[in-house]
Amino acid sequence: MSARFEAQRAALADVVAIPVTPFAEDGTVDRDTHRALLRRLLDGGVVTLTPNGNTGEFYALTPEERRLVTQLTVDEVGDRAEILVGVGHDVPSAVASAREARVLGASMVMVHQPVHPYVSQRGWIDYHRAIAEAVPELGVVPYIRNAQLTGARLAELADACPNVIGVKYAVPDAARFAAFARDAGLDRFVWVAGLAEPYAPSYFSAGATGFTSGLVNVAPAVSRNMIEALRSGDYPAAMKVWEQIRRFEELRAANGSANNVTVVKEALASLGLCRRDVRPPSRPLPEDERAEVAAIVAGWSI
Repeated sequence: MSARFEAQRAALADVVAIPVTPFAEDGTVDRDTHRALLRRLLDGGVVTLTPNGNTGEFYALTPEERRLVTQLTVDEVGDRAEILVGVGHDVPSAVASAREARVLGASMVMVHQPVHPYVSQRGWIDYHRAIAEAVPELGVVPYIRNAQLTGARLAELADACPNVIGVKYAVPDAARFAAFARDAGLDRFVWVAGLAEPYAPSYFSAGATGFTSGLVNVAPAVSRNMIEALRSGDYPAAMKVWEQIRRFEELRAANGSANNVTVVKEALASLGLCRRDVRPPSRPLPEDERAEVAAIVAGWSI
């Protein structure tokens, strides 16, 4: 464990916010609204931000837009939070994005799960090693959605690349996570529950110390209540939050998470904070579900 990554490790052991990318009426990134939403997160106590995450519609953004989102985040955040930039696609693109994040001033990169029909475990190591070795000054966080990957492979990657400091684990199986983390080295990495608040209590019980959140865009205080309860070991209090957000997250998860981002943007739209627009292959919600989302959010303390 390198002392130079101490601040980054601490930031991962928290609510790791995945900001939305708001769009203007003409379909471009709405810069002013983006910065306003970031300020709202910071004022709500968020200390870790992931521009170009899945809630930010990473795969629907152009390379120029991904760079813009990173730049806007760095400019707005300053020294108020750690920035974990999402990178991915082919190896040259991911490496270029990671180097760009370093130049712009980010402290970490999150490597999206390789989008490829054929992912071998050794190839997974090669993919992440190429990125991590290109930016040894940055903390690197693999985003793991592959249930076939073993903890031993992650340990092998970290042996070669000591800047691999944390893991966003997003396989929906708490028992598998517990085994994976122990096979890789429970104390070697910061374990982030990558399936957000719904899975945070079960993953914390198995060793996670942070969780990602898209909901935090809407209600920072709700996410803070969850992390504080989990840190104190107050699982009944954490489950009270879980009950509060259950329906909202069920709507996001329905139909293979088809409306994962859509529901978050609809909630923000109901609060007058940004437009509801999302890009294909996502779609805005139908009218009846819009009303349900607005009613859920109206019941929260925001």
